[in-house]
Amino acid sequence: MKLVTGATGMVGAHLILQLLRNEPVVRAIYRHENSIKKTQSFFKLKKSEDLFLKIEWVKADLLDVPALEIAFQNITEVYHCAALVSFDPRDEKVLRQTNIEGTANLVNLAIAFEVEKFCHVSSIAALGETLAKNKIINEKTNWNPELYHSDYAITKYGAEMEVWRGTQEGLKVIIVNPGIIFGQGFNYEGSNEFFQKIKKDFPFYTNGTAAIVSAEDVVNAMIHLMDSDLFNEKYIVVANNITYQELLNYIAELMNKKPPFIFATKWLCRIAWRLDAFISLISGKKRSFTKAIALSSHSKYTYDNQKLLQVLPFTLKSYQEFIPEIIQYHYTKK
Repeated sequence: MKLVTGATGMVGAHLILQLLRNEPVVRAIYRHENSIKKTQSFFKLKKSEDLFLKIEWVKADLLDVPALEIAFQNITEVYHCAALVSFDPRDEKVLRQTNIEGTANLVNLAIAFEVEKFCHVSSIAALGETLAKNKIINEKTNWNPELYHSDYAITKYGAEMEVWRGTQEGLKVIIVNPGIIFGQGFNYEGSNEFFQKIKKDFPFYTNGTAAIVSAEDVVNAMIHLMDSDLFNEKYIVVANNITYQELLNYIAELMNKKPPFIFATKWLCRIAWRLDAFISLISGKKRSFTKAIALSSHSKYTYDNQKLLQVLPFTLKSYQEFIPEIIQYHYTKK
C-alpha cells in the first residue's frame, strides 16, 4: 500500500487522485478533520467522489511517532508531500520541527518498516545558487551557506539531508524539486494567490523570474519516477521560467483585468518588507511581505529541467495550457 503525507494540500490531493486511478486504496495522513474537507472538495471538483471513498485516512502528526507507526503498517511506498511553507521569521521553530524533524521521523520509520521506495517533495528553494553570469541552476548546483537563505529554504535543504541520510541506511529515494506549483482547487492557497491579486487589481510587478509548473505534472512525474527503476536521484520539476511581469500580465489578460502597472524596484521592495515587519510587530498580524519574498521577486535564476525531461515519457504542460484551465474552473465558470 502507498502512504501519502500532506494529503490535504494541493500536491497531496492531486497525487492521491492520480494514484487512485490505478490503486484499490491509498492511505493518507491528516491532522484535523476540517482539512479533509478541502481534499473532498477537490475530488468533487474533478467529479471523482467515488475515488475519494477509497482513501484510508489515518490521523497523525509528523512529530507524533506512535501515530505515524500506525500509519506505516503494511506500507510499501511513501510519498512525502507534507511541509510548512512560510516566509515569516517568527515561524522558524515550527518550520524546523515540521520540515526537518518531521521528515527525519518519516525516514526513520521508512527504514524500520522496510519501505521499498520513498519520494520526497522538496523545492527549488533547497537548491544551490550560482554566482555565474548565466544564472542557470541544475541538480548539481552546490548550496552556498554564505548566501542569504530564508528559513523555509534552510529547512527544506535540511529535510533533503535527512532523506539522503536514509540512503546511507539502505532506503531507496526520489527527491523532486518543483518550482511554483499551480493547480485546480485550493484556490485561496499558495501560488493561486497570483489570481487573487489580479482579481483585486494589485498594481505592482517586478522583473524577477518565476519557475512554474502544474500540480498535475508534478504528481505525474513523481509517480513515473517511483514506478521506474531509478532511485537515489533528485529532479528539478519546472515547466517554464517566466518573469513575474509576464506571468501577471498573462493572468490579467485571461481574467479581463487591468495588468499591474507600477514597477516595484529593489529599493521599493526593501522599504515594503521593512514596513511590513513594523506593521506586523505592532499589530501581531502575520507577515505578508518579507525580506525573502522581496529578494525572490527580483532574482533571475533559470532552473534547468533537462535531467527530468530525459526520463519522462510525457512533456510538461506550458503555462499557456494550465493557467487557462485554472481560471476557467475558479474565476469564469459560475
